[in-house]
Amino acid sequence: MASATAGYFRRLTRRLTEDLEELDAEEMVETSQASGAQHACDCSRGEEVTMLGRLRSVEACPKAGNASVEADFFDGTDEVQLVWIGRRRIPGIETGKCLLVRGRIGDRGGRKVIFNPYYELRDDS
Repeated sequence: MASATAGYFRRLTRRLTEDLEELDAEEMVETSQASGAQHACDCSRGEEVTMLGRLRSVEACPKAGNASVEADFFDGTDEVQLVWIGRRRIPGIETGKCLLVRGRIGDRGGRKVIFNPYYELRDDS
């Protein structure tokens, strides 16, 4: 029983002292693995992927002819930019939301990007 108590206090101490972003990243990796999704760090250009992660930021670019919604998606291992072309707003696509996304990885200015990804909102937000 003593080792179980010591393990509990070790985990509690770690959660109280470790960086929140690191803890969130670890949790996202575990959730992603459990769902069978791929990790962004393992994906390369031209590959069809399915990933589970969280939106770190969302920006609408409502220029007249080039409207788009751009979001930074993080799965705990790497960041991927999601771009929906021809949209000014997408209901449910907000910072902090958890998504399952599917699409083909591309490259835009040296960053991983998926244009017009299929997405499902998840309740894990």
